Formats: sequence, structure tokens, C-alpha cells
Amino acid sequence: MAQDNDLDLVEVAPGSNPPVCKVMDYGKFKYEAAQKVREARKNQVNTVLKTVRFGLKIDDHDFSTKVGQVRKFLKAGDKVKVMVVFRGREQSRPEMGVKLLQRLAEEAGEFGAVESNPSIDGRNMVMVIGPLKNKAEARAEAKRAQDKSAKATEEK
Repeated sequence: MAQDNDLDLVEVAPGSNPPVCKVMDYGKFKYEAAQKVREARKNQVNTVLKTVRFGLKIDDHDFSTKVGQVRKFLKAGDKVKVMVVFRGREQSRPEMGVKLLQRLAEEAGEFGAVESNPSIDGRNMVMVIGPLKNKAEARAEAKRAQDKSAKATEEK
């Protein structure tokens, strides 16, 4: 019957009793499966680890600028590695670095959560902040906002 229609007899469930077979075009089936895999890979997103460096004696305006960068990265769905660099005698005051990183975590709290608490790594103190939304959700939200603004400009 399958040969009459130029189709293949494919065993779908060999473990069942009796075995289940299906009449189909096997080449077309393999092609469609490969297309599904390719489409899934295309929509896959990787979270990137962005780095923001601070000095211990940072000014308020510079701090707010860096916080803005951290928020932007977290909004986009990327993780942020925040690094406080100690110079000279500043290394004897690690509690100042912890205080600075805690202040940053509070400022960026609505977009991300602390994944690893501050730890000293040589002359640097490092903390990782992860986004609350994953990268795919952030991309979808940005696309919706862009479409909404495009519609608003068309209506005007």
C-alpha cells in the first residue's frame, strides 16, 4: 500500500505491543524535523555577563551613571558582574566596598537580584547581579514596546 503511493512505512513505536507503524514520506518528515530544530536554535538566546567597574572613591553622579548602565543591562536580560577596584591603602577598608555594592544592589533591586554576595578577589571585590526576567522575556517586552510606539506614531 505504501509503495503504491510512493510513501514509506515507518515504525513509530517499536516498543509497544503490537509495534506501531505509520505510512508517510520519510524524507519530508526528516526535513520538517530539521526545520523545527533550526527554528528553535534561532530563537534561543544566551545570557551575557556584562562587567561594570567602580573605584572606591566614586562621586555620586558617576555612581548614578554606573547604576544606569547596570539597570540597562539587567533590563536587556544580561547578568552584571560588578567590580570594586581597591588601590593602595584602600585595600585595608573592604567594608567600604561592601557598603558600595549593597547600595548598588538596592538601587538596581527592581531589575535584578544579587546572585553572588560580595567577595574579595585579589585587589577587587566582585558581586554578580542576575536579571529578574530572562533574556527571551526581555526581548519580547522590548519588541512589544517598539511596536506600540510605532503604532502611536502612525496614528498621529
